[in-house]
Amino acid sequence: MRISLAPRAAVQLLARRVAVVGSSALLLAVPVAAPALADPPPSSSGTPDAQVVQLSAAELPDEMVEAITRDLKISPQEYLDRAARAQELDSYATDFRAKHPEEFSGAWMDLDGQPVVAVTTTAAAQTAARDGYRTQMAPVSADGLERSLADFNQWVSQLPSQVASQIGAASIDVLNSQIVVDIANSPLGRAIDLPTQLENIKVQLKAPGPVPVERVPMGGDTYLTFPERRGNSIPDEFGMCSLGFSATDRNGNAINISAGHCDPTPGTGTEVYLPNGPYLADSVQVGKFERSHFGGTQALDYSLIRLNDAGVRAGLDRPVIRGAGGSTLTVTGTAVPVVGAPICKSGQATGFTCGIVAHDQVQAVDEDETPVVEGFASTACTLPGDSGGPIVTGTLALGITSLSNILDEASCAEANLELMFNGGTISVGFPIQNVLNTADNYSGGGFGAGLTVNTGTARD
Repeated sequence: MRISLAPRAAVQLLARRVAVVGSSALLLAVPVAAPALADPPPSSSGTPDAQVVQLSAAELPDEMVEAITRDLKISPQEYLDRAARAQELDSYATDFRAKHPEEFSGAWMDLDGQPVVAVTTTAAAQTAARDGYRTQMAPVSADGLERSLADFNQWVSQLPSQVASQIGAASIDVLNSQIVVDIANSPLGRAIDLPTQLENIKVQLKAPGPVPVERVPMGGDTYLTFPERRGNSIPDEFGMCSLGFSATDRNGNAINISAGHCDPTPGTGTEVYLPNGPYLADSVQVGKFERSHFGGTQALDYSLIRLNDAGVRAGLDRPVIRGAGGSTLTVTGTAVPVVGAPICKSGQATGFTCGIVAHDQVQAVDEDETPVVEGFASTACTLPGDSGGPIVTGTLALGITSLSNILDEASCAEANLELMFNGGTISVGFPIQNVLNTADNYSGGGFGAGLTVNTGTARD
């Protein structure tokens, strides 16, 4: 039997290209200095929630506690506190930038978990400091950095393809207030003359215990698709992905939010099954893809699985996600990505793995330079099969697992060793707020309109 894992766009995120021809991979970091939404955490309607609501540290599942201490080297309470502070920083930075566009240079969570606001003037620094934020002086504003990045990408697009092929990712380094460009450490790469009018650009030469197991399925668990299933026969090829967050639209439809690329036959209502161990013929259908989007002009990657009665009876409408070993985490709200914020993801291949948000806005493109996904990048390890699974910051829904630069490695340990000299493991998530907003705008009042992530207040 051949197992066909749901594809992850066949995109390697090894950060080699900017905006032009030649490579099979791209991770393009675009402006990270300003969060996209006004206040944390956002609700499904696009308006902010009144406050960040999370579980207590004592309510976190044991497996998640283990992942936090192992991967982040901080306590569970500090993990929750940093996640909350990141959402508060998102709100403050957006308002601050609106009021001081030429003085705001960026915002991030420092290594010790404290929020930092970068500014270009002493007066702006005093304002942020009075508001209780650590400040850092910067030579150029966020708006200026974004203009520099746009100018650089425009310059690259006009180069001969042979020269452009030597230029890798261009990204805003918000910590140092500069544009960082990867250029191949080759004779042609070293000979590239950057235009003198482009400022703030830095060139990097690059070489080419017993855990209570809850049997009820939930976010992070496996689901299967059989694109060619006919009747009771099981084909030799099937797709495997991870369930995401449970949700409900304003019409009361029970929905699971997963990745769009997990739908093997978009637009046909592909059926979704829970696997029954080795007896695949007895797998239970729990719903079908009602809508799925991958790529396109908006660079989306999300799907809405309409749960049937069997899916609801199985418990897939509950506000919980799974970690390895069977532990359970209750989702308490929604959030937006903030650079430096701690995150954990759940998936059927790896359970809980944790990391930090490396970029709050990234774009991945395919071999033809077509945008595939616009999302956020993190350092959490993701393996094939984790696609579609939930990503949380604290106990808040942050996004859906989409892509990663791990293709063939069998474990996170192997992947970390393989990629340690090439920037480490990188995962891309599709923001949950983008799912909610897009579903609402697309549906026109039908299925998915008024989509809300299901939340709870206690460990189920």
